[in-house]
Amino acid sequence: MKYLDEYRDGAAARQFADAIRRCVTRPWTIMEICGGQTHAIVKFGIDQLLPPQMTLVHGPGCPVCVTPLELVDAAVTLARRPEVIFCSFGDMLRVPGTDSDLLAVKAEGGDVRTVYSPLDAVKFARENPRREIVFFAVGFETTAPANALAVYHAQQEGIANFSILCSHVLVPPAIEAILSSPQNRVQGFLAAGHVCTVMGFREYEPLAQKYRIPIVVTGFEPLDILHGIYLCVRQLEEGRAEVENQYARSVSRCGNRSAQRLMEAIFQVVNRKWRGIGEIPHSGLGLRSQFREFDAARRFELADYTVDEPAECIGGLILQGVKKPYECSAFATRCTPDHPFGAPMVSSEGACAAYYRYRRKCRVTSDEQRVTDN
Repeated sequence: MKYLDEYRDGAAARQFADAIRRCVTRPWTIMEICGGQTHAIVKFGIDQLLPPQMTLVHGPGCPVCVTPLELVDAAVTLARRPEVIFCSFGDMLRVPGTDSDLLAVKAEGGDVRTVYSPLDAVKFARENPRREIVFFAVGFETTAPANALAVYHAQQEGIANFSILCSHVLVPPAIEAILSSPQNRVQGFLAAGHVCTVMGFREYEPLAQKYRIPIVVTGFEPLDILHGIYLCVRQLEEGRAEVENQYARSVSRCGNRSAQRLMEAIFQVVNRKWRGIGEIPHSGLGLRSQFREFDAARRFELADYTVDEPAECIGGLILQGVKKPYECSAFATRCTPDHPFGAPMVSSEGACAAYYRYRRKCRVTSDEQRVTDN
């Protein structure tokens, strides 16, 4: 918890932790969906401030981690083609495919470029009319509007050498998949504030009612997360199952309707496979038929095939909140950021990366099964 001592609102955070202790009367398990929240929890030791009855588990809200292995292999294949300039956000470069990753392809001479916006890739397409520009469109609802805008601009300007390799995923179907699983032990959720800034939180209300589970929209500061945990625990203790908005400074119930309309115009809901988890119905976004010329998988006739995950990687169980990273036999030994078995070890939002960075030297007590700093 040394980082919490350096946190500007550390005293206020500890007050929320005390309020949670006073509120809790029985064991509860809460899942934070977002990988950014996971890193804040592990870095600042938020879980260690909680009473022993409380358990935090980490969810599938790392878009890099859930990108299917088949699409990573497809990205590697495209990046190796001499006519292609392959564009991606930097967090996808180290994600391991079956036998390589994008950074290795770049080292081999492939034209792989890190961009900060999909519109950068559209600009490259304008400037390089004899090359094929492919953008790796990865992410939850947070990044979908910008990627939709890139496709819109390319169509409006008649840019024929631009396409996207699409791997967008949606949060509500993932929550439902977790809740309907026989392995589920989650009793409350912290929803990702940035996703809800775009989408609002109306989509969560039917889930809260159907499964009788509280869902609290939460920000990313330690104070936000502890406040969200407090609101969630209070609901659990009172027997309520509602959607609450802790992140009201950024999130409204209806979200950003302009961004939603743009997404709806460019994308349609499709079934999507999640790495380590499998296919979740209606959990992804794909290009609508009128924009199929911008679909890189279609343009380059990429094969539809299935790839098995490394047998020793338990990333899928970690993403579903069933296991913690330190419960993997390969964690921090055979699986490291330099030699990762799966995406959660190399993603900036991956749970394994968080534990490796902040709690690599740790032990697990036999009575509480908690990780403590060495």
